[in-house]
Amino acid sequence: MSFDRPRAPIVIDRVLPDPTVVRELLIRGTPYWTVQRYVKNLSEMAALSDAAKRGRQGRPMFIAPWFRGNWAYGDVLIDGAEVFLEHEAFRDEAQEMFEGGVVVPQIVYVNLNPPIARVDPGHVDIPAFRGIDRTGYPVWLLATMLKSGLFDRWYVPSVTAVAWYYEGEGGGFTYWPDGPDRSPISRPCIGNSAVVGDNDYMFHRVEAVGPDDRTMPKGLTLESQLSWSGDAWEVIEQGNVLARYEFEDVRVSVSWKAQVFADAEQQALYQSHADDLTLDQVVETVLSDLSARGTPIERPADPLHDRNFIESLNAAYRRAPTVWD
Repeated sequence: MSFDRPRAPIVIDRVLPDPTVVRELLIRGTPYWTVQRYVKNLSEMAALSDAAKRGRQGRPMFIAPWFRGNWAYGDVLIDGAEVFLEHEAFRDEAQEMFEGGVVVPQIVYVNLNPPIARVDPGHVDIPAFRGIDRTGYPVWLLATMLKSGLFDRWYVPSVTAVAWYYEGEGGGFTYWPDGPDRSPISRPCIGNSAVVGDNDYMFHRVEAVGPDDRTMPKGLTLESQLSWSGDAWEVIEQGNVLARYEFEDVRVSVSWKAQVFADAEQQALYQSHADDLTLDQVVETVLSDLSARGTPIERPADPLHDRNFIESLNAAYRRAPTVWD
């Protein structure tokens, strides 16, 4: 597969027999953090999405009211999250999409969007490689590695099911099933439905949430949280309440992610760590590739945080949607 030809997504019309359990899980999992805590500056953000163009170098990142929390990561973190982690239809559709193989459910996380303008021009999910994944390395590096195409041998395929729980205005899901240079599909936010997709390669985005007169809270930082107060959602920054929302005004999506191995041999290779990448290998590989492209740079002393290095890789390996409607 590639960014130009991701696996075709599959729609599930009814995810849970009783979707009211999602409210219980949401309250149990509070508080939630800003999704942008995964990045530290505009250079790192640019590796993930062209949304970084909203900011200017040398100025603070624009922090959107987009919040996230993990309900499962290998193990269940929030009681009741098994209803998603062990979802039979998600697993079945994943096996169909990947033509069999070994599907290993791994992660369940939730995104919460209070009223918000469309802030994302389109992004892909964070991939994993044997030896290099988000548990030990920054997400900008992982996204760049996949976009470069230099590390496909170590890539751990994954599949994502995104389910929605919101009945308000807006909040649609736009995705590029035929690649970022072709027209996307915009799907309304249909409660308790899901799209199973090849989201490491298929660009996608959230549409504007709420009415046209929506206002976004100001003063958000990477430490801001969204918390359930007992009768409303509150955006909190250093103990101060920046905004309050009714439960139904916040768009909720629950994402299920699973690793997919071609066969038991590939799964065993992953588990044995016999063919893991190292950071030195990654750095040497991209430096060699940049040199071959005619844009050589010196090896950085701190490759995980050197902004010149990150920006050089962004320039070389950028992928983003070119057709938006």
